[in-house]
Amino acid sequence: MEFQTASEQEMEAVGARLARGLMPGLVIHLSGPLGAGKTTLVRGLLRSLGWSGLVKSPTYTLVETYDLGDRVIHHFDLYRLSDPEELEFIGLRDYLDGHSICLIEWAERGVGLLPEPDLGVEIAFRGDGREIRCESGTEAGRRLLSQMGTSRS
Repeated sequence: MEFQTASEQEMEAVGARLARGLMPGLVIHLSGPLGAGKTTLVRGLLRSLGWSGLVKSPTYTLVETYDLGDRVIHHFDLYRLSDPEELEFIGLRDYLDGHSICLIEWAERGVGLLPEPDLGVEIAFRGDGREIRCESGTEAGRRLLSQMGTSRS
């Protein structure tokens, strides 16, 4: 599934569309170059679920947790990770509890320790906008894509 965006608001709308099909235990990898809009997409996702606080990139903290009452979302940014083994030190296994949803930016830096994603979201620069490509890796990811395809942003 692909989307084209030309603004920050459109990127947030794709995040909101993604949020509609979220299920407990999902692991979503977000990839793309610096400044492509990964955190903007996450902000749109969280806002659509009712989060009114600040949504910032966890570049320095590695993970930010958002407790939304009915679900917990962990937003990782592995850009500054120097070795995948560092994920053991931050307690990765505790985050991957099967109940929380994990959104992982720069997942390629955690290869070998991160699980395969239910959904991969790749963001690329295209002209003045962005191209977002979503690809499922599991049955749960296919259901999520199906929800995105039938919802309206």
